[in-house]
Amino acid sequence: MTQVSTPSAAPVPPAPPAAAPPSQPRLGLLGWLRFSWRQLTSMRTALVLLLLLALGAVPGSTFPQRSLDATRTARWIEDHPTAGPWLDRLGFFEVYASPWFSAIYLLLFISLIGCVIPRTRILLHQLRATPPRTPKRLERLPAHVAVEVDGEAEEVLEGARKALRAKRYRVHSHGPGTLSAEKGYAKEAGNLLFHLALIGVIVGVASGYLFGWRGDVILPVGQTFANTLIRYDTFSPGPWVDPSALAPYTLRLDEMEATFESRIQSKGQFGAARDFVASTTFTPADGSPSRAEEITVNGPLETGGGTVFLLGNGYAPKITVRDGSGTVVYSEATPFLTVDNLYKSTGAIKVQGPKGDLGFSGFFLPTGIIDDQGPRSVFPDALDPALALTVFEGRIFTSSAPQSVYSLDTTGLTQLTSAGGDPLRIWLKLGQTYELPGGRGSITFDSLDRYAGFSIRADPGKTLTLVSSLLSLAGLVASLVIRRRRVFVRVTDTGPRRLVTVGGLGQGDDDGITDELADVVARLAPEPAS
Repeated sequence: MTQVSTPSAAPVPPAPPAAAPPSQPRLGLLGWLRFSWRQLTSMRTALVLLLLLALGAVPGSTFPQRSLDATRTARWIEDHPTAGPWLDRLGFFEVYASPWFSAIYLLLFISLIGCVIPRTRILLHQLRATPPRTPKRLERLPAHVAVEVDGEAEEVLEGARKALRAKRYRVHSHGPGTLSAEKGYAKEAGNLLFHLALIGVIVGVASGYLFGWRGDVILPVGQTFANTLIRYDTFSPGPWVDPSALAPYTLRLDEMEATFESRIQSKGQFGAARDFVASTTFTPADGSPSRAEEITVNGPLETGGGTVFLLGNGYAPKITVRDGSGTVVYSEATPFLTVDNLYKSTGAIKVQGPKGDLGFSGFFLPTGIIDDQGPRSVFPDALDPALALTVFEGRIFTSSAPQSVYSLDTTGLTQLTSAGGDPLRIWLKLGQTYELPGGRGSITFDSLDRYAGFSIRADPGKTLTLVSSLLSLAGLVASLVIRRRRVFVRVTDTGPRRLVTVGGLGQGDDDGITDELADVVARLAPEPAS
């Protein structure tokens, strides 16, 4: 029996030692700072921050702002008990002073500076540098043309140099028989100007917020406004404004003239406002003589301590309230706030008394009627003025908290009623007196004055903001319109004539570079060679 032997298995080589994992370089603190700075100063980050700034400004125009209208803001929060407090915590009612908006603003400012500094260095280097050398194979350029001309090589080159300089090229010769030309540096300069102007806009707006202020005042005809803090109805100073250092000028409202369309034939325009003019007497803060000034809707008054704008106007009926003994307890022109185009106006009269306060709330109607729609005005001018009021009694002045002069908070007050038990309603024409029930006194509609609503604003950054905005527009137009181009010329001998080869490069999509080369060649020869 034959015995078959099997070969033994080959020995298994030992496994190679496990390779050590690659060591990753560590950035360290300095590396992370450099990385963060490069990311912050990149153009992509600047665009993202600019978009965030635009989005962050949306709540400022959507929600009421506390600095502009505190009463409306409080009413909005009260009407939205769930969302209101949360939006208030997030700063949606004071957007431009909120920490998150300020952070975006500051980061954008730093990002733009980081973009501008290296771009400025690059532009300065380009302005000092000469155009690059002429390539050996100009026919490889995207745009090129060749022509044979008569004359010496130097004469041909001089003609090409003049033709290029006439087109505002900067020309340089790196060697015999060649020219290098370049233009369009203003494109990068416009781009740089655009970014610098954006920084100017940011600085201007920031300075206006920090050092500017705004105040509103209602001024009846015949009264004088002194530019002091206590005379303002609302005042919103910047963080770095000292309200006690306002310029002490005065402004007296002599006449408030309003013109309305009275022709019935003007379809859709009857009762429309035509013009508003506030005739004033202005006394400057420097002690110079008083002078007459007219303030119109588009014609503000520059006082040297703020600009006075005419924002509104209305009526201020002079109302006198007497108590049960006939003593005058209230007598002054009371502004009513206009609520529609026919000057139906709402207002309140608040009279403080020793036993109880009286509050009158209702409407002033310059041309008043009562019909099935209730009390209303049919024309904005004071042709037949009337007051439609209701009366409340109780404690109105229970706290030191500020109250709106145009509305009456009836919480805790009792409405007076007529003999039949219905709510007491008063209809007063000019010159009439109404006796209040229960010996409470009387109310008289004595006379009618107009008032003007002035908004006084100081913005030290508005000039910088305006100039920067115009410069940014000019820089943007320059960066879009100006073309960056390079043109190269090579002259070689071809026997009795000279072969001129011209090639060009345009930055981006530049379809006009071919026409540019053809125009240069046309100055050297009547027809270019194919």
